[in-house]
Amino acid sequence: MGTTLLALGSVIAVSFVSVLGLLTISLDEARVRSVATILISFAVGALLGDAFIHLIPEIFERRSEDALGASLLVLAGILMFFAVEKLLRHHHGVIHEHHHPQQPHLALRRPELAAINILGDAIHNFIDGALIGASYLASPELGLSTTFAVFLHEIPQEFGDFGILVHSGMSVRQAVGINLASASVAILGTILALVAGAVAQEAMTGFLLPITAGGFVYLAAANLIPELQHDRSLSALTVQTSLMSAGIGLMGLLTLIE
Repeated sequence: MGTTLLALGSVIAVSFVSVLGLLTISLDEARVRSVATILISFAVGALLGDAFIHLIPEIFERRSEDALGASLLVLAGILMFFAVEKLLRHHHGVIHEHHHPQQPHLALRRPELAAINILGDAIHNFIDGALIGASYLASPELGLSTTFAVFLHEIPQEFGDFGILVHSGMSVRQAVGINLASASVAILGTILALVAGAVAQEAMTGFLLPITAGGFVYLAAANLIPELQHDRSLSALTVQTSLMSAGIGLMGLLTLIE
């Protein structure tokens, strides 16, 4: 019972990192959207850094005997997120039916961008929760260290996610609420890991990790980088490259802690 309470307390604490967007609540909407555009560059670095520095190396470590299978699953993640976005944007799809050009205040500016970001983040949070739960099954010390690593890892991720949601057209309150809901999926991951045990958790993350990695690569390369190409000034190039490098660098630094 003590291990269960520690694991659930840890994942709940980590989930509240998602409300970092509340730091901008005192700013007016126009300024928040300006900040969100800047955060898009940081999000690109954080997503690509997470995929190539954390997730993909861990995938190949877990599946060292099946490098081809691991590669195919990462590519399957990219294709899956491509298909999801296509379906969302299809003229018979959910987003099209709820998009009202005559009433722009009723629709998101980039609803498909928000949708695939929420999907990818929810899967990622589910895995983080499962990792926390499995770590506590091994030992309380490992559980605490894993929680600390996930906590630090989530800070840049959540700032980037908040920027993406606001950039897609959500208000600050909507973005914070959606981020919190997505982060709460980690609690389900922890509960499942505690109930099913470490063996089931290993099998689950062996499949979900590459799908998530592929989704992050797709989101950064196919959606966010094209957004940054709209501003072709040299100053934008400098700022965007610096922030992308900062996102990648921070993800790299976190490997020293993990």
